Amino acid sequence: METKTRHIIEFETYADSSALPPEDAALLRQARSATKDAYAPYSRFRVGAAALLESGEILTGTNQENASYPVGICAERTVLSAASSLFPNLPVLAIAVSYDNELAPSTEPIAPCGICRQTLMEYTARFSRPIRLILAGQTGKVIVVADSADLMPLSFSAKSMK
Repeated sequence: METKTRHIIEFETYADSSALPPEDAALLRQARSATKDAYAPYSRFRVGAAALLESGEILTGTNQENASYPVGICAERTVLSAASSLFPNLPVLAIAVSYDNELAPSTEPIAPCGICRQTLMEYTARFSRPIRLILAGQTGKVIVVADSADLMPLSFSAKSMK
């Protein structure tokens, strides 16, 4: 017998960052600001991420491109790597992600790529805690996902390897 399953992703949408709770708006401001530090000479698509750790510490990361595409690293993986290296025992509670596309307006929310979604899954499994995502461009609509795991319902995990 064939069964069908539907996966529904719930998220909040805000008209702009002024409607966000103050803590989320502050984290998004840091992600937006971090885009200026991205190394994106090839795509000219600068991405910044800001992670809020359980301690209240905030770290930022940016995308880092390489002439040998696709050897670069996304902002989300950069900030998670920094968190894991500098604060190995602290969970990440939230990550804001923004971008500045030098070739077009940066007004729509941006979502993590597949590799970043897998990395988010690993990090949430490590600490058994969800990571809230705040996704936006430099201006415009903002999307908040309560649990990054919702973006990858059929994920590969350590359980898959047993």
